[in-house]
Amino acid sequence: MAHDHPVHCEHGEHLTPDARLSAAEAALERQGEQWTPLRQSVYEALSSFEQPASAYDIAERVSAREGRRIAPNTVYRILDLFVATNLAKRIESRNAFLACDHPDHVHDCIFLVCDRCGVTTHIDDDGIAGEIRSAAKARGFKPEHPVIEVKGLCGTCTGE
Repeated sequence: MAHDHPVHCEHGEHLTPDARLSAAEAALERQGEQWTPLRQSVYEALSSFEQPASAYDIAERVSAREGRRIAPNTVYRILDLFVATNLAKRIESRNAFLACDHPDHVHDCIFLVCDRCGVTTHIDDDGIAGEIRSAAKARGFKPEHPVIEVKGLCGTCTGE
């Protein structure tokens, strides 16, 4: 289920919908994957949400656009591909997804998730993520995809 509040990003520029779609298509094809009409529909639906969206929300939106039922399992498979190719990020605690504005810039995201109002803030801090990767490596662990989420209360909910 989508949340009623938008995701706020700390890093500046965002792409227009057409530029985001073109960047996603080019990035996926550079990684040897095909940009199919259904993948495009799922990406367009994902990108149309201002807040984290579930596979069910996306399936519903794609089904309405396509005029036929698209199963959430189909959407999950496409979303998994998008996460693996940096076209989307997954907010694990919400089982929800966000489109990436810059698929060629691979970084570990930090999500601040408000338990009261649902606002999710996205921070890029390669220093923090790098320290987590280094700590894992120091223990003989090969980190592949750190998921960093901080649950708590946003400034609006705390009155700050």
